[in-house]
Amino acid sequence: MSYAEKDILKVLFTQKEIEARVAQMGAQITRDYQGKNLVLVGILRGAYIFMADLTRHIDLPCQVDFMSASSYGKGTTSSGQVRIIKDLSEPVDGKDLLLVEDILDSGNTLYYLRDMLSARKPASISICTLLDKPERRKKDIKADYYGFQIPDAFVVGYGLDYAEGYRNLPYIGIVKPEVYGG
Repeated sequence: MSYAEKDILKVLFTQKEIEARVAQMGAQITRDYQGKNLVLVGILRGAYIFMADLTRHIDLPCQVDFMSASSYGKGTTSSGQVRIIKDLSEPVDGKDLLLVEDILDSGNTLYYLRDMLSARKPASISICTLLDKPERRKKDIKADYYGFQIPDAFVVGYGLDYAEGYRNLPYIGIVKPEVYGG
C-alpha cells in the first residue's frame, strides 16, 4: 500500500484517463490558437503537473510563465481573499493568455486574476482548468477548457494537494473526510 492509499476514499480519474483527456485538450487548444501569440500562465503550485503535460500536447510556438496566488492557505475551502505570491515575469500586452489552473472551485482566484491581468492589455484571456467543480462557484466565471467536472468533494493528486501532500499521486482521488477533519 502506498503512503496515500490509506487516505483516499475513491479514485475519481486514473492516470490513463487524465493522460487521454489532457491530450484532447492540447489538440483543441492547438486548433484554437493557430496564428496567435499564446502564453500559457500556470497558476502555482497545483497546476504544475497539468501544465507540463498540457504544454507537451500543444503543437504551436508558445511561451510559458507562472503566477502564484492563494485563497486557501492550509484549509480545504477558499477564504475568499486572494493574494499574489509570485507575479508574471514578462509583460503580456498584446499576447493571448491562457490561464492554466488545477481546479475551478469557488472561482475567487481565477476571477481576481482575470480582472487583474485584463488591465495589462493582453489580446485575449482564456481559462483552462483540469477540474471544474461548479457546485462550489461563488463568482460568475467559467472555464473555456476543462478536463473533468467533479462533485463537491475534496480531491488530491496530479498536482492538487492537502497541506502540501499528495501532489505526486499519478491519479486524482477523493480524500477521506477524517484525514482533513471534514
